[in-house]
Amino acid sequence: MTSKTWKPYPLRTVVVELLQRKGATTDTELYNMAKEIHSDLGFNVLNKELMRLEIEGIINVSALARGKRRVELLKRKRRTK
Repeated sequence: MTSKTWKPYPLRTVVVELLQRKGATTDTELYNMAKEIHSDLGFNVLNKELMRLEIEGIINVSALARGKRRVELLKRKRRTK
């Protein structure tokens, strides 16, 4: 029986920080960089997280070529009071 444990460093944080440091990148490069931090990461898990982040307006994912996507961090507008 496998038990799921919480990661000390959530995947969404890993993705955002990698994009802040490196800038826009491909999904495969991002996967390879994130895999160094989360060794048990699967590509489908990364895709689900990318979809969540895109829905929330944090990142943008666009098609480059067949089977390749560009992932970029969106600039956040600051709220004014």
